[in-house]
Amino acid sequence: MTLQQLEYIVAVDNCRHFVRAAESCGVTQSTLSSLIQKLEAELDVTIFDRTSHPIRPTTLGEEIIAQARVVLYNASQMEELVSTHKEQSVGHIRLGIASTISPYILPKLFGYLKEHHPEITLAVEEARIETIKKKLRRAELDVAMLAMPVAEEGLLEIPIYHERYYAYLNPTEANYNEAQLDTQTLRSESIWVLGESYCPNHGQFPFCVRDMTNASIYAAGSVETLMRIVDENGGYTIIPEMQLPLMCGAQRERVRELYNPTPGRDVAFVVRRDFVRERMLNILADAIKSIIPEEMIEPRLRKFAIKL
Repeated sequence: MTLQQLEYIVAVDNCRHFVRAAESCGVTQSTLSSLIQKLEAELDVTIFDRTSHPIRPTTLGEEIIAQARVVLYNASQMEELVSTHKEQSVGHIRLGIASTISPYILPKLFGYLKEHHPEITLAVEEARIETIKKKLRRAELDVAMLAMPVAEEGLLEIPIYHERYYAYLNPTEANYNEAQLDTQTLRSESIWVLGESYCPNHGQFPFCVRDMTNASIYAAGSVETLMRIVDENGGYTIIPEMQLPLMCGAQRERVRELYNPTPGRDVAFVVRRDFVRERMLNILADAIKSIIPEEMIEPRLRKFAIKL
């Protein structure tokens, strides 16, 4: 069994086609097929069901491919240790990010890396939190940016910044003229929330523990769309602090501070516990510090580099 064979079965799983998988690996289809067949013979298993169209793994094949991804990930970790010691490029970064975080980070993150680390390639996947966590566990992503707590066995959370939540109201709301809103008085009947919300899921509001059946749920991840829904349909929504600089003057007039308590979220890098690409994390941390206001950055991150 070789790393090359493991790369080939992962490529076929990704492409679900032997010819396209061979092209992605830069080899002929016969070479790729031959080495996969040798691996199947060595293990005495059938990894792929070749009668299906497109090709798909067998049940046992899925488990073998999942383990192959982890082995390849760990092999890349050894390469990273050497590169870090030699202070060479971190190469390729596969970043997973929640949709309620990405609008505030990605545009400037791409620009920062292009200016300061043009040798680095960044591949980003914006997905649901459970999908991101699954891909981290399977070593299909290097690092993620998610709201804490992730509370997932095998994953490590490294806090990077804290931001407050604000309310965004339609002018028809009864409490619109209040300068600040008491979180204890907010009504679930008027709120619009994301399908995978950063608000009710974390229990920071009274309605988090009450019946949410009367709330209107938008099953996607755009805070900007939620605001437009509020503008057109009334009610209110909860927005993160990083949304404020992106808002026009008319929208800012509809924003209210929250208190009792002041709600917010902590955003973290999330990696596997066997992750060793320390230099890569610190490059990303430097980028975040150039994007996020200093007062929002996790205090330890302001002073110290990330140590794994």
